[in-house]
Amino acid sequence: MMSINKVTFLESVDASTFEDLKGYTNLGVIVDENTKRDCYPIVKEFLPNHLLIEIESGEENKTLMTCQHIWQELTDAGFDRKAAVLDLGGGVIGDMGGFCASTYKRGIDFWQMPTTLLSQVDASVGGKLGIDFGKLKNHIGVFRVPNNVLIYPKFIQSLPANELRSGFAEVIKHCLIQDAEHWKTVSSKPLSDQDLEAIIPHSINIKDKVVTSDPTEKGLRKILNFGHTIGHAIESYLLDIPGRKLLHGEAIAVGMIAEAWLSTKFTGLSDEELKDIQKYILSVYGKVELLESDLEHLYAYLLQDKKNTGKKLSHSLLTKIGECTYDQFIEWEDIEKSIRYYMSL
Repeated sequence: MMSINKVTFLESVDASTFEDLKGYTNLGVIVDENTKRDCYPIVKEFLPNHLLIEIESGEENKTLMTCQHIWQELTDAGFDRKAAVLDLGGGVIGDMGGFCASTYKRGIDFWQMPTTLLSQVDASVGGKLGIDFGKLKNHIGVFRVPNNVLIYPKFIQSLPANELRSGFAEVIKHCLIQDAEHWKTVSSKPLSDQDLEAIIPHSINIKDKVVTSDPTEKGLRKILNFGHTIGHAIESYLLDIPGRKLLHGEAIAVGMIAEAWLSTKFTGLSDEELKDIQKYILSVYGKVELLESDLEHLYAYLLQDKKNTGKKLSHSLLTKIGECTYDQFIEWEDIEKSIRYYMSL
């Protein structure tokens, strides 16, 4: 099966890296304050003439208002349909920059150059693009595969520890849904001892195979949502509560434990495997404090999950470590029990 994703791994960055960008009439490079400081200087001299578009970092800025800023910059600079955008950033820039390119003049080309572990192993590959609507994560969006994804692993050397930890959650997820042997390897050592640059191609390979077989998430691709049904609800709810905001991977870590518990009740995951999963995830992420009063709010977010059919709450659950199934419709009462299970640990 031929991959739908074009991914280029880079040992270094030089003029040849961006040779194919020279053919566009205009080039916009989207950055935030972090990638402008840490990553843009590495690539600036090798890029063709371009317009630098800066946005504010953070999930809370992944909004229509920021899109309007990007579209206005492209419009004011006279970008036509033969122009292109390069997204130089993490998951927020990749999701939103790709969405803006895909909708500007009904679609111009875009390239992804992910700079975080999260975006390198997951967000940049597969063509899911979008923005948040209110507090609903990725509520508005499209499927469209980038023209190229440039992976330069050394970018992650500038990341703070919490960003590395956030991205590592997707590495864990890929192992749990598709590779039991690699799970044994990864879970045998702490995050500080992981060779993350070597792990990146393994995770991308798993995601690439899954999304190539199901580009628009009609079936198998749904397994990539393991941990995300509950995790996204927690992430969205806590986003603008002072002192409680979680990074994406931190919320997904909670979701993976809760959904692993559900997997023991509905899809055959053993209690021993559950204990193995929760022990390792807690060793990396610690425990997130959830309150009794949070539960009713989480239900409202779960009702908006994109995988749902009507008011049936859909999950992707493990049958065992290394295998995952999807379209598991779980009642709120059981989801609430799974969250309480996490709270009791």
